[in-house]
Parts: sequence; C-alpha cells; structure tokens
Amino acid sequence: MVDSSIPKFFEKNRKEKLEIVKNFSNLTETEIEIIKNSGGGISFEQADTMVENAIGVFSLPLGIATNFQVNQKDYLVPMVIEESSVIAAASKAAKIAKIQGGFSAKADESFCIGQIQVVDTDTKSSIPKIMQSSQEILDIANSKSQTLSKMGKGAKEITCKEIKTEVGPMLIVELLIDVGDAMGANVTNTMCEAIAPLIEKLTGGRVVLRILSNYSTRRMVRATAIFDKQGVGGEQVIDNIILAYQFAVNDEYRAVTHNKGTMNGIIAVANATGQDSRAIEAAANAFAAHSGRYGSLTKWSKDKNGNLIGNIELPLSVGIVGGIINVHPMAKICTKILGVTSAQELACIMASVGLAQNFSAIMALATEGIQKGHMKLHAKNIASAAGAKPEQIDKIVQKMVQENNISLNRAKELLDQT
Repeated sequence: MVDSSIPKFFEKNRKEKLEIVKNFSNLTETEIEIIKNSGGGISFEQADTMVENAIGVFSLPLGIATNFQVNQKDYLVPMVIEESSVIAAASKAAKIAKIQGGFSAKADESFCIGQIQVVDTDTKSSIPKIMQSSQEILDIANSKSQTLSKMGKGAKEITCKEIKTEVGPMLIVELLIDVGDAMGANVTNTMCEAIAPLIEKLTGGRVVLRILSNYSTRRMVRATAIFDKQGVGGEQVIDNIILAYQFAVNDEYRAVTHNKGTMNGIIAVANATGQDSRAIEAAANAFAAHSGRYGSLTKWSKDKNGNLIGNIELPLSVGIVGGIINVHPMAKICTKILGVTSAQELACIMASVGLAQNFSAIMALATEGIQKGHMKLHAKNIASAAGAKPEQIDKIVQKMVQENNISLNRAKELLDQT
C-alpha cells in the first residue's frame, strides 16, 4: 500500500516533491509540465470563456498535505491557499491521527434540493394536487437528464411546505434529486425550471424563483479521529484543547474564528479540486447555526485512555464530474492526485482535512499561541515583501527567526545589510 507519510517532505526541493507526487498518483509527464509551467493552470483564452470581462488570470499557491489516512486509505492532499502554516498544520495533525488509525469518515448520497416558490395560491388546496401529480412532475424533471436517469439517479421525491412572510404565505415545492458524482447545481436548476409550468397549472398560482438550495442537508458528511495522547503532548494539552472547544461552543465570537480554521482546510481542498467554495462556506455556516445559535462544526472529547477524540459534521456539496473540473487542467490534475472515484470519497477527505486543521489550530492556541508557528512560516512572505530575491530569502528568514523579530522593517534592514 502506498504511504502518505513522507519524512521531511517540506525540506525537499520542488523537483523532488514533484517526483514523489508523480509516483504516488501516477501522473504523466504532461501533467507534471502543467503543474510546473502553467502559472495557475489556465491560459487567458480559457479564462475568457469562463468569466465575463476577463483581463487576466489570478494564481494562488498549490501545496501538498502529507500523512493523511482516511478510511484506511492513504492520500496526498492538494491544497490551494494563500495563508501560511495551513498545509503544514494539516500535515502535522494527520501524522498524529495516523498513530491511532487515521480518520474514519462517511458521506451521504449526493442529493440536491431544488426549490420552486409559488405565490398567489391557496396552499391548503394546492399541496394535495401537487402530491397527487408527483409522478408526472418527477417524469418531467427526469426528462431533462438522460444521463442521470440511465444511472438510476435523478429526481426522486416531491415535498411541499408553507412559509409565512410579511407579504403573505408562500408555497415552496421542493424537488429532491440524486445527482451522482456531480455537484449538481446546473441539473437541479434545469429541472426546477422545467416543472414550474406544471406547478403553476396545478396550483393556479404564480411561480417566482426556481433554484437549488445550497443548504445541502441531504449531503451530510461526518469524520472522526483519535489523536494520540502522547502525540498531542499529554493530558494537560488535551484538557486545554477541550477548554478551547467549550469556548467556541458557548461564544459566537469565538465560534466564528474556530470554524474559520476548520474551513481553511476544507476550502483549500475545494479550491484545488474545482469546487464551489462559496456554496460550501454558506452551507457550513448555516449548519453551524442550525440549533438556533451559532456554534462549532467540530466536537472534542477524551476517550477512556485519555486520548483526544475529534468529530466533525457538516453539509458538503461536492463533485468530481461536470462544472469547472471539465475545463480547468489543474483541477483535473489535483483530483487525480487525490485518486478519488466518487463525490462521497472526496467529501470524506475534505471533512477529514477540516477536522485536522481545526485540531492544529486549537492545539497551537492552547499551548504556545498561534503566532509563533504561523509567523515563522509567514517570515518568507515578509522577506519577499521587503524586496528580497529568492536566493536571499532563506538567510533573512533565518536571522529574523533567531532574533524573534519577524517584521517588514527588520527584513528591510537585513536586506540592506546583504
């Protein structure tokens, strides 16, 4: 079995890192060249077809998190993020988790929820009419995707609810769609628009919105891991982590930052694999408040042996076919590096990375503080911002770290002395 634990990966040069990733993921020479030379994975011509008024391409760093084992399978995890220390922190957490068997995760099937908003109708009489015609509605919806239908997927269920608003009651018809390994936004929207005329006919009302819901509560993912007591640093550190977690549970101001650290990991993988990061963020934050009060996406406790147990649960709408993955070469390569074969597998990895990142953040906070490690890794950015050339950066960083004085002014002073 391939092993994601690669000693001193961070110390290797770019050529050595690429060779490791190539061998681990069976990348071709062409794919390696895309990583090396693309400057972001797409040309301006490709960007011009993706967005309006394009003027260029904006790149972010692509890194690899090591040590991840999820459901007894090892992964090298591509992460796209501009923030220092995130990839290192995730790798360190995964290494500790691996002592006790890594992460265990499970994701729901990929059900999207589409919503049709109906106004100017009598809800009480309309709902029975819709439910009596549910098969006809589903047939119309499924006629819009032969691919899903052939796979035994597609629109599966119709439900209705009434909501009270300041301008009167509204009928919301919801369409549940199994979208397979796709994120599913486009097909969901298409199906909602297709059934809208029949909904109007049945209700005598007027359809306004026909759109998916990004609050993907039918696509939940859960992950858990045991973080070895000795690997964490002993019982006092674990107790402090649990105290930090309780702070997040009981204070919204802390919970937002607590969850931001979790999403650092999830969104970095989302960026690398071409997911809709805005939808993921929106759903996660909505779920964090599903109890009526904003709280933590993770849970932390101790087992009978004093080890730390972490759990995460959130809605996660992701896909490995369709969307940006079809057109972005780097997203394709990153998905290949992961080696995932289903949307559920990708969701399990992303949740595990989020749990790992949350662990590292609160462990740092509960011990030495967040800035010591973060600023050490951030020192390269400081040196670069001061104007240091690549061959000067390491020397300036080493000096600033030795002095415990990581600042732009000090970097400029050191640069002037070289």
